[in-house]
Amino acid sequence: MILFLGFVLTFGSSWAGLVYAPRLQLGGLDSVGEAGTAQAYPRVRTEQEERGKRVYEANGCLYCHSQQIRSTTFGNNADIARGWGRRRSVPRDYVNDQPILLGTMRTGPDLANVGQRWSADWQHKHLYNPRMMVPKSIMPSLRFLYEIRPMVDGKPSPEAIALTGAWAAEIPEGSEVIPTEDAKALVAYLLSLDQSADLPEARE
Repeated sequence: MILFLGFVLTFGSSWAGLVYAPRLQLGGLDSVGEAGTAQAYPRVRTEQEERGKRVYEANGCLYCHSQQIRSTTFGNNADIARGWGRRRSVPRDYVNDQPILLGTMRTGPDLANVGQRWSADWQHKHLYNPRMMVPKSIMPSLRFLYEIRPMVDGKPSPEAIALTGAWAAEIPEGSEVIPTEDAKALVAYLLSLDQSADLPEARE
């Protein structure tokens, strides 16, 4: 009986400290600004962005990339000094995320603010072949999210990705690379990752 009570007390106190107490502290957080407007932060993601988040999860992006900008006091190589964001991440940044994709490793750079760093065109080229944009990248290519198809009437589609260098030479003459709906959704999700809003609780 004493052993059983010990288990209950151990797990109960752990649950209270790790789940219930943070819920009391942070459960009432909401967006700042008028909800449902472009001024609200963080805004609710669009249907396409949510689809992109599922593509991000399905392809294991969270195993190599984090989404949490560390404080300037976190060692000599602070994330802000690296240009990954303008301020540290705080709980309010994630109030519309379920689940929150904080990540556990940084094989690649942090993506919490990647929507402010690169354009849609850059993101598509990087997903198609990371080495085209970052020569020493070890990220696997997500080429399967793109279609190679013949141009219509010999004219490139507005959606076509303009490959460069050796990667352009791989495409048959008269063909083009077109992003699938999943590729467009993934890029939309990446562009939605923007923690540049000034929040009082983020000031150091």
